[in-house]
Formats: sequence, structure tokens, C-alpha cells
Amino acid sequence: MTKTELLAKIDELIAAPMCQPELRTAAENYKSDPSKANADVLIKSLEENVNSIDDTIAFAGSDTGKKIFGADAAAELEKKGKALKSQGAKYCFCAACTAGGAIYDNREAL
Repeated sequence: MTKTELLAKIDELIAAPMCQPELRTAAENYKSDPSKANADVLIKSLEENVNSIDDTIAFAGSDTGKKIFGADAAAELEKKGKALKSQGAKYCFCAACTAGGAIYDNREAL
């Protein structure tokens, strides 16, 4: 991934509605000052906030997931997660985790 592509993913991450505030801040700080220190903070925040596809599937199938999303929507999310996992997905399929996972997988370019 080129630096330009990586910066575009960072913009996607910042714009994602479900992005955790601390992750958004780390991404914004990196964009304004792409220092090694800010890259390290961003990587740590990605590790803490980007959910795996397995965690997403488990959450969607849990009682809490059913309570938050409703039983039917939770079942659809779980089904979608399983289908994406079977296609090789590693991360949650929300916009924040999709962008964050791409950044994390290419963290050496930060």
C-alpha cells in the first residue's frame, strides 16, 4: 500500500461513524504529524480498537448483540460475519474496522 493509499484509509477511519474516539484522535494526530511517536500510538490504538471477525461473529450471536441489534438483525450480522470469514476476512466489516484493519496490515508504511 502506498503512502497516499494509506492516508486515504486514515481519512476513511476518521470519517467512520463507529470509530472509537481514542482511535479517531490517534489517526488525526498522525495525519497532522506523521512522526514515529504518533505512528506508534496509532498502531497501539488499532490493536486495541479494531475487532476481529471472530469477535464480531461472537458478539452478533450473543445475548447482548441480540439485545442491541434485535434478534433478526443480530442473526443477519452473524450470518454476514460468517460468510465474510469464509472468504478470508480477518476484521469486523464495519467501516471503522475495515479501514483500521487495512491500516494495521500495512503499518510498516506509517
